[in-house]
Amino acid sequence: MQISIVVPTRDRPEQLARCLAALGDEHEVVVVDDGSRDRAALSRALDRHPATRLVRAPGRGPATARNLGARASSGEVVCFTDDDCVPEPGWAAALAEAASAVGSAAGRTLAPAGARPPVLASQAIVEHLTFASLDPARDRLGFAPTCNLAVSRDALGSLPFDESFPRAAGEDRDWSDRATAAGLAPVYAPAAVVVHHQRLGAAAFVRQQFAYGRGAARYRAADRGRRLAGPGFYAALMRRGFADGVAVGGLVLAAQVLTAAGVAAERLAGLGGRGG
Repeated sequence: MQISIVVPTRDRPEQLARCLAALGDEHEVVVVDDGSRDRAALSRALDRHPATRLVRAPGRGPATARNLGARASSGEVVCFTDDDCVPEPGWAAALAEAASAVGSAAGRTLAPAGARPPVLASQAIVEHLTFASLDPARDRLGFAPTCNLAVSRDALGSLPFDESFPRAAGEDRDWSDRATAAGLAPVYAPAAVVVHHQRLGAAAFVRQQFAYGRGAARYRAADRGRRLAGPGFYAALMRRGFADGVAVGGLVLAAQVLTAAGVAAERLAGLGGRGG
């Protein structure tokens, strides 16, 4: 089975170099530059991996970049990860094997050892979204983060990423919804492990969660019968956050306020656009 790996990137050449070193040269790797300002730094990150293909994207966000990378690749299964991720050995093979059987698969994503509270809080939120969506009877996920996702070539043809999402926020939930509706919900493949090395201080965490709120507003606007999560979901999320300590729990709580602010900002922006 031929496997391709697509890595969108923008202005993170050091992280990209670490990601590519972890991926090695066993499989086809396509890096999609989504408008990096320092192309020389990007070239240096690619220098040690001459077989890696580079695709230029117009800076329209990771959804567009993933679609471009998938179209430029040749594998029967396409694995997606992010430039600030470090896949563990055997990641692509384990993920692709699971995806080839059912159409798509998602692995296990971890924060690095010794990560700071903002990184742990961000990971706790994504992890809770993921596992709250798991159907244990079928081992299928209703939500899968795109930093650790594989999709068969055939499935990608009918399920591209929605390019109306301009940033890394909401497009993964939208894709997961459409995959589930099409009977292609990702199977959970815990042997496929990625370590997500986010560079998040307090200010970056605020910006990230606010952006997630804006993405959530777009996600909800394209209504496909979605329902808001109930109180039990948020109570469990709080327990998950505080399990990693008071600082992490407090950030998880703050994230709910920030995402709500992002939702409001996106809706106001939409109203302003319609009013103009």
